[in-house]
Formats: sequence, structure tokens, C-alpha cells
Amino acid sequence: SSLCLLTHHASWFVEVSCLFSQMTDLLYTEKDLVTSLKDYIRAEENKLEQVKQWVEKLDTLTSTATQDPEGFLGHPVNAFKLVKRLNSEWADLENLVLQDTSDGFISNLTVQRQHFPTDEDQNGVAKALLRLQDTYQLSAHDISAGDLPGVVYKSRMTVEDCFELGKIAYSEADYYHTELWMAQALRQLDDGEDSPVDKVTVMDYLSYAIYQQGELERALELTMRMLKLDPTHQRANGNMKFFEFQLEKQRKVEEVEEVEQSSGQKEGTARQLDKRDVQMKRSKDPLPERRRYEQLCRGEGVKMTPRRRSRLFCRYSDNGRKPHLLLAPVKQEDEWDRPHIVRFYDIISDYEIEKVKELAKPRLRRATVHDPITGKLTTAQYRVSKSAWLTGHDHPVISKINQRLEDVTGLNMDTAEELQVANYGVGGQYEPHFDFGRVRVLHMSDVPAGGATVFTDVGAAVWPKKGTAVFWYNLFASGEGDYSTRHAACPVLVGNKWVSNKWIHERGQEFRRPCGLSEME
Repeated sequence: SSLCLLTHHASWFVEVSCLFSQMTDLLYTEKDLVTSLKDYIRAEENKLEQVKQWVEKLDTLTSTATQDPEGFLGHPVNAFKLVKRLNSEWADLENLVLQDTSDGFISNLTVQRQHFPTDEDQNGVAKALLRLQDTYQLSAHDISAGDLPGVVYKSRMTVEDCFELGKIAYSEADYYHTELWMAQALRQLDDGEDSPVDKVTVMDYLSYAIYQQGELERALELTMRMLKLDPTHQRANGNMKFFEFQLEKQRKVEEVEEVEQSSGQKEGTARQLDKRDVQMKRSKDPLPERRRYEQLCRGEGVKMTPRRRSRLFCRYSDNGRKPHLLLAPVKQEDEWDRPHIVRFYDIISDYEIEKVKELAKPRLRRATVHDPITGKLTTAQYRVSKSAWLTGHDHPVISKINQRLEDVTGLNMDTAEELQVANYGVGGQYEPHFDFGRVRVLHMSDVPAGGATVFTDVGAAVWPKKGTAVFWYNLFASGEGDYSTRHAACPVLVGNKWVSNKWIHERGQEFRRPCGLSEME
């Protein structure tokens, strides 16, 4: 008989802090720099205080002396002190003024700068924010005001913040988001917010973004508003003539179309496409189920009928009298029926959670995917996370976790890959994909908002719960792939998501999950 390929999938969730590890380090870096800057300010203030005292003393002295110079200098002590001051004390004051108190701060800044984010990092965080805006249907106004679900530390965006976000979108030819954020920057300026960014600059970007999306009349209106503020603006003057010419052409085309329609030569009108749909086509978005994926991430999934839900159960299981589970059976809950998704409760303790994070943090690297063309591992925009690999040799806790996973799944871990720990920070996600040929285990985190694992083919969504493991089979017992298990990790809206994965290969499962007789069994 032939060998069947078996694959299984599990995930667990573990509570973590609200900021992913590298960003936490950056916070402490910034705090250290602020402390260093305060030391520099104190040193400068101390120096200025000494200069101030010197000036006040001499101001009183010279005012008195100049009222009767001859009488003042007639006193030999006054003559001596004048010569002494000008020969020695003014030189001391010069040295004090020239004293550089910034050395400590500059040295610290130089050391810390090597850990600073790059332009690439800033662009990545900006794109993550735009991704969250789309996925969770958030308005630029709400994001700018800091109004996000589950937020503890509310933070507002300035005009400069909105403008920078719009510029990053503009540099990617993403005119849809350019419009959203330049419009928000302009609203805040119109509301009276002080900013080094002026209205004309914002409207310059905004009018072009609107023009690129085919709204000539709005682009012309904005350009005319620009010229009221700056009549000499060269580009605005040129654009106004161009927009007026294009509008005239457009009106003539529309007149011809109306004549053709009225004479029956042409039926119907062009469908007005959603602006985001246009942008997705322009950027050649490779994900066909983007809309469905985002709906599921927002919790707009399939609602089971009461009859179907009645077939889902909660139970205590010793998984066929496994020795480790006899005295403490695992709590098990059915999350979905087809594919069968199961959640196990209390799989990992708080101590184990912290130990896994502690071991993984120094090793975290940007997660990679297999490139089907080159055959090499590479980073990809559809998988935004950082990951590390842990073995049983790294710490006894990892061995215990592996054994516990074997007990609750009933699968042999001897041929499995090592434990992969992944961290999804700001906007972190893994778009819809299959895991045929291997098994994933362990999601690690409760998150205030976002971060669900969704199944785009069946409409299921599984939300993070502290200390639980979620498990499903990726292949039928026959070895054929179960395409209903196509799944994705939704972007983290607020908080931080840690995930541990365990890919369990087909070898070693022949007697634990025998081949089925039919293809779909």
C-alpha cells in the first residue's frame, strides 16, 4: 500500500504586552535619549545661571562706577579689581561660555542612532496603518483623532502626521489613500490647527490625487482655491488651464454619448467603480478574495444556523487515555464543523508564555515565504511578521510544550519541525494561504482589536484567547488537500499578537491517522 501524506494544523493564543518587542526597545531608547537631553538642558541652565549672576554683579558695579569714573578709580582697590577682572576674570567667563555641555548627549545620540528606524521602517509602518484603515473600514478622521476600538493610550495625529502619510501613499502611486490623508490634513488646517505645513502644499498633492482618480471638476475647484491663496503658483496656473481643457473635452464626449443613447446606438452607462477598487486594479492586487477576507476580519463572517451550531460541543478529553491527560483531561471546544476546527483550553501557562517570548525575542527576524519561481525563501508584503525558531535543546519548557501538543493532537512530534514563534505587530498579517504538507501550531495572544484567524472559503473566524490552542487538519486522510482550510491572519488593529507554530510532517503519522478509502475522507 502507498504512504498517505498527512497534514494537521493547530494554533494557540497567549496574552502579551501591547507593543511588539522591537518597538518596546525603541520606546526605552527614546526614554534614555530624553533623560540624556534633560541632563544637557540642566548643564546649559547651570552655565547660563553662572553667566547671569556674573552679568548682574557687573551691571550694578559698572552702573555705579560710570556715574563718577574718576572718583571710583581714585580708590586703589577699585583700580586693582578692574584690571584683575579684565585681565583674568573675563577670560574665565569666556571659557565658561565656550564650554560645550552637549558632549554627553551627542555621544549617547550617536550610539543610539544605530538602532533607529530607517526610511524603509517608516514606510512600512505607514503602509500598515493604511492596511488597517482598509481592512477595518476606518475613516481618516477617526484614526487621526485616535478613536480606535480597544485603545488605552489615545494619541492624536497632527497635520504633519497626516501629510506624511499622504506623501508615502503618493510615492507609491496610491492616489486613493493620498486623497484620504491630504483631505484630512486640509480639514485640520481649516479647523485652525497650527502647522509648518501650509494649505497650498497640501492642496497641491490633493488636487493631483483627485485628478488621477478621474474627478476633474473637484481637481479644478481645489486648484482655483490654491490660486486664491497663491496667485503666482506656477504649477497651479498650468494645471488650471489643463483641467479646463480636459473638462471641455469630457463634456463634448458626454454630449456625443447622450445623442447615441437617445438614438439607440449605445445602451446603458459606464458603471461608477469604487475608488478603492480602481486603486486595487492599478496596483495589481494579487488577492482575489480581498473583500471577503477583510469582511471576515471585521467579524462579518458566516453565521451558523441554530441547528448547525447545536452539533458543536464542549467536552473534557483524555485523547484515548493518554497518560498525561488521565488526571487532568484537556478542555476542548468545537469552533467550526467543516473543516473541523477545535480549540483546546489551558494549554500553556503564563510562565511558559513568558519563557517562550524571552527565548524568541533575540532571534526574531522578518518572516519569509517560499518563492515558487526561484525556490528560495523571501519576504513578502502579504506576510508581515517576525519569527524565530526554538528547539527542545533551548529550554526544557519547549520540550514540555512539544509533548503536550503530542498528547492533545495525538500526532507524532518526532518528525515535526521546530517550534516557530511569530510576532505580528502594527498591522501585522498573513494573507489567505494554504499549509498543505505541514502543520501549524500555536498562536500567542489576546489582542484588544483585530488579529483573528479567518477561513475565507467557509466564512469562519477564530479569535485569540489567552492560553488556548486551535487545531484543524489541512489534508484529508487520503492525503488530498482540504481546500476549505484556506486561511489568513488578520492585521492586528490594536495591540500585539504572538503566535507559535508547529509544522507536523506526514512521516510518523501512518498508524495514528490511517489513510482513508475515499479521496475526501
